[in-house]
Amino acid sequence: MIADLEQRFPALEDPRTGTRIGIGVASGCDDVYISSDSPDAGSNRLLPLVMASDIQAGTSEWSGRHLVNPWKDGRLVELGNFPWLGAYYEVNGDRLWGRHVAKKQPRSWYLTIDRIDPGLLAKPKLLLPDMKAAAHPVLDPGDHYPHHNLYFVVSDAWDLEVLGGILLSDITNLFVGGYCVKMRGGTYRFQAQYLHRIRVPDPSTSQARVRILRDAFRLRDTAKATTAVAAAYGIDASFFTGG
Repeated sequence: MIADLEQRFPALEDPRTGTRIGIGVASGCDDVYISSDSPDAGSNRLLPLVMASDIQAGTSEWSGRHLVNPWKDGRLVELGNFPWLGAYYEVNGDRLWGRHVAKKQPRSWYLTIDRIDPGLLAKPKLLLPDMKAAAHPVLDPGDHYPHHNLYFVVSDAWDLEVLGGILLSDITNLFVGGYCVKMRGGTYRFQAQYLHRIRVPDPSTSQARVRILRDAFRLRDTAKATTAVAAAYGIDASFFTGG
């Protein structure tokens, strides 16, 4: 089944549709870089951060955590221009200097492991937790930046609720389960290397199917999504239900 779908359909990540898969920011020291406080003095250096625990219910329920952000427009800021930020990092200097990334780049000792993508925060995106028993895509409308325990999908062509319906369906579990090793307790790893294996139909699928997939995503109805997706792929939905 997987081999057949790989032959007939394009990959989820596709430059023709502007669809891209990525992972959230790794800081190298979450105890320092992630804060639940938001003092006014540092508000322009605080990036609203969404964690895997924030999307457990199927919607984004932000916990109020921020990344204390050393990046601006893709470049590391000068601490002299941001006194509050410089003071905060200096107070936590021992832990920041102890990281491999700081020792490797001593002049930039306060950088996070990953650079912040300046356009990602405001871009609507589907978020998928790294570890889950089944696919769990959740829509962030452009309010938060993902943490490194979340993968994201952005697209120029897809209605993300429709794509979310496809990713909610059992087709995602088929592809990911076909390539990754299932962990103890039946948990899958929804990592980029496996998400890249997923094949998708054309974004301009029938309007009736679009409505079904959008509704299924909003209702978190995996069975309804799977039935619609099976029709889009031209396969029998009973393959997934065992009927």
